[in-house]
Amino acid sequence: MRLTRILYAIVTIIVAGSLFISGLAEWQDSGTEEGWRYTGYVQRIPVVSVCYILGAVGVIYLGWYQLRLTGAVTSIAALLHEDKAGEIRGCKRFGWTKTNELCQAFKKHFNDCTTRIDEYEKKIRALQVKIQLSQRRGENTEAIIYSIRDAVIVIDESDRLLMANEAAGRLFNFDYNSSQLKPVSELIGPDQGEFTDFLSRNRQSKGQATRKEIEFSKDGIPETFDCIVSCVYDQDTQVCGAVAVLHDITREKQIQQMKNDFVSHVSHELKTPLASITAFTEMLADGEANDEKTRKEFYSVIQSQAQRLNRLIEDILNCSRIESGLIKINKETASLTMLIEEQLQMIKGYAEEKEVEVIGQKPIIYDQVDVDKDMIQEVIVNLLSNAVKYTPSGGSVKIETEVDENAALVRVSVTDTGVGIPEDDIKYVFDKFYRVGANKKQAEGTGLGLNLVKQIIEKVHDGRVFVMSKVGVGSTFGFELPLATGKAVRAV
Repeated sequence: MRLTRILYAIVTIIVAGSLFISGLAEWQDSGTEEGWRYTGYVQRIPVVSVCYILGAVGVIYLGWYQLRLTGAVTSIAALLHEDKAGEIRGCKRFGWTKTNELCQAFKKHFNDCTTRIDEYEKKIRALQVKIQLSQRRGENTEAIIYSIRDAVIVIDESDRLLMANEAAGRLFNFDYNSSQLKPVSELIGPDQGEFTDFLSRNRQSKGQATRKEIEFSKDGIPETFDCIVSCVYDQDTQVCGAVAVLHDITREKQIQQMKNDFVSHVSHELKTPLASITAFTEMLADGEANDEKTRKEFYSVIQSQAQRLNRLIEDILNCSRIESGLIKINKETASLTMLIEEQLQMIKGYAEEKEVEVIGQKPIIYDQVDVDKDMIQEVIVNLLSNAVKYTPSGGSVKIETEVDENAALVRVSVTDTGVGIPEDDIKYVFDKFYRVGANKKQAEGTGLGLNLVKQIIEKVHDGRVFVMSKVGVGSTFGFELPLATGKAVRAV
């Protein structure tokens, strides 16, 4: 900029000098006698020369003024560039009041721009914070949705998939990471049309959350889901999509059904002995037992049915007591072989009626355990009676005891040649109220016996129950208990 000003000053001086020299030359020519003769007296005044000289002075003045104005503007621009608006003052020194107005205008405009820039910077920082918070909320929302065990599906206003978690991908067999913005009806398939219709219908209705039980078939096995669909609203309270949460209630439905079956079975089990007791009591009261032998038979039937009723009630109460931790436990050291031998004598009569062979074992040198004898005897009776109950005539039931000194425990197993248990049912056989559907017609029961076995062994005696089975071949039920010496060794 400084070089430009110097060049401009040089050009101005050259132009002014040329005009001045031309004016002097013209004046000199007008002063000759020949000039006087042609121009006359009036024209003796050197008008052209004066114009040349005034032009030169004008050029010099304009050049000087332009240089000062340029310097003023340059100084203001430099101060603005250096962010020193507060130093723009004293502009009157440039010799023109308009320059001061220009300075003030620049200053005011710069201050306004600075104020607006500060406001914009604050707004930008606020927006950046909001964006970060929004991103964090979005990430947290996605993390929450992906971690939920229930299936979650989010669609937009066009029924396209926006978000889904792994559980939804497994349920409907699609890759939830690469399925965004695809129509949900294509991802789920026509065989699940009930769900897609329910989802789309609720989004279009723009109503509150709606709940419905929907049944899906997975590998030919029906599964029931509690489906809740809610509309998603934007900032203008307009529906922009819908979210569906599907909770698997198959197990809950099964448990509910088992409870209903349990009540039905228990009612039947209670009514049967009560009916017998009532009938024989009425016959005794009516005098239909005329001789002592008949009366004894009636008494025996009443007694056996009362005992049956008492066992059923005790099983129910024991399960409840063990679960609540209120059962009284009386542990003492005993031989498992002796406890098994006592129960074998009781079960053999029932086995002979069914023509089932019961095979015992040879006594073991040391199989002492710290147990509640009554509870362990109940466990042994339950396992043996179940084995005989589900073994057809001509089959066999074998009970064995094995001592594992390295693990300091004793293992008891009851093996039968009965109907066996389907693989899908094995994991549920120790559940309360559960009965294998395929074997219900084989024998009656309440579904409490094996659950009671599990609670006695695992909750009361810190042991473990196990089961192995194959349909048509037979089953092996058993339990493990710590040896008495094993406890003593660990205590030391």
